[in-house]
Amino acid sequence: MKNILIGGAWPYANGSLHIGHIAGLLPGDVLARYHRAVGDNVYFVSGSDCHGTPVAIRAKQENRTPQEISDFYHEEFVQCFEKLGFSYDVYTKTSSDEHKRFVQEFHKRLYESNYVYEKETPQAYCENCDTFLADRFVLGKCPECGKDTRGDQCDFCGTVLEPENLIEPVCAVCKKSVNFRKSKHLYIAITKLRSELRELVNNHPEWRKNAIAFTNRYIDDGLRDRALTRDLEWGIKVPKEGYENKSIYIWAENVLGYLSASKIAAEKRGADFDELWGKDAKHYYVHGKDNIPFHTIILPSLLLANDKKWHLPDQIISSEYLTIEGKKISTSQNYAIWVKDLLDNYEPDSIRYFFLANGPEKKDADFSWREYVNSHNGELLGAYGNFINRSLAFISKYYDGIVPKGKNNPVIDKQIEELFVTVGKQIEGGIFRDALNTIFEFVRHSNKFFDTEKPWITRTTDAASCENTLYQCVQIIANLAVLLCPFLPFSSAKVCNWLNIDSKWEKHSVSAGYILPEIEILFKRIDKKVIETETEAGNL
Repeated sequence: MKNILIGGAWPYANGSLHIGHIAGLLPGDVLARYHRAVGDNVYFVSGSDCHGTPVAIRAKQENRTPQEISDFYHEEFVQCFEKLGFSYDVYTKTSSDEHKRFVQEFHKRLYESNYVYEKETPQAYCENCDTFLADRFVLGKCPECGKDTRGDQCDFCGTVLEPENLIEPVCAVCKKSVNFRKSKHLYIAITKLRSELRELVNNHPEWRKNAIAFTNRYIDDGLRDRALTRDLEWGIKVPKEGYENKSIYIWAENVLGYLSASKIAAEKRGADFDELWGKDAKHYYVHGKDNIPFHTIILPSLLLANDKKWHLPDQIISSEYLTIEGKKISTSQNYAIWVKDLLDNYEPDSIRYFFLANGPEKKDADFSWREYVNSHNGELLGAYGNFINRSLAFISKYYDGIVPKGKNNPVIDKQIEELFVTVGKQIEGGIFRDALNTIFEFVRHSNKFFDTEKPWITRTTDAASCENTLYQCVQIIANLAVLLCPFLPFSSAKVCNWLNIDSKWEKHSVSAGYILPEIEILFKRIDKKVIETETEAGNL
């Protein structure tokens, strides 16, 4: 039994979740469900990112407190994740007392290291919004290429920036000019950790290609020391004399949520937190492309500088971008599909299937209502659901719901055994689309087996052959349900319950003579009119 930590990225609690968030985070739940089925000791953790400028600005716009805003969206996130079947062991928030205490203790130790120093630096301030701004909330022209960009990094040429170096800097919220005020802050000397960070990426060729490329580029071109503190009221207070009016910079505390949340999880089950963060554990981090440097540069730097021999990231599951109907998602222009709305009208397994089978795993992916409906009707319902229904309905109708006696097909038996090995390796390697496709290739093969054996004919011409076919189909269904449990937990739970089997990651069998309960349709067909209806309704 291994200790497995799976950290899902923490969404900003300043607005609703959109499908881009889900596309990037779903692999974490697949990993958690798979490792539990294998028998590993899993800690699947995440939470809502409640501090920082985005939340404070949203609160000011709505004349509410940052706590009210972040709590509102946190609760919305919790409901969405629960409806989608995310099996978090702990889903918390950065404004929780447990997180605050852990972060402050971590930072106290960090400040005693040789990697933290004081520095006076200009900090962007918006007179109109009456607030200091995080780097990403300062817009201007890149001094290198001249393109419009944010204050932390140019999206066009990749240059790592400081807001004060931008040409014509303005506030991202109100678009008014910003000025810069001198302020003393604590900095972490990331530049001193260059060799350790290089070693980390070099030792992990299994990381996603985008993670390796981004991290190497940061180390080669943009590695710079980063401020640990900020002149913001909404945040975790700095545990150091002379810094009472400052907060810990959001990037230096939100990634520590993986530690604080897993500590809560360990304490709940009476487990050893230090063992989870020791050398023998395995850690996955699941997030979008934008968050790569926070997990391959920032988090490792904090862990290394804290000097407690924390476990560094093992596997980086970093997705590419998701577009909608060929256009970039834009929350500011309301060009998005909101998860809470999607869940009001569509089955969670249907949503999970689409984004796992068609998600931005290795390259950018696109969502369209036409593709979604066709995927559901043609693959999930047409191939998988149809195979289960035609097989079990046949037994219910002609065999009084009793699984007939039959012999195992040795070729199919071997295929099932191999599937558990192959799909398991693909999931552990972060290759989720291939894993799901491998299973559905077998689904299609199983439908062909049913068609070739023609039980509707052999029922009256060759009873033994018919019984063998149906018995084998029941065995296939049982194992498909287990194989698909990490991907499609709701429908898999139904099938496992029908056949009285568990979800342990191994080949299962259902005995002849087992009496099936009443079987229902596993998936409902989506009317193709939905494509036009959703588009006209403004849901793109």
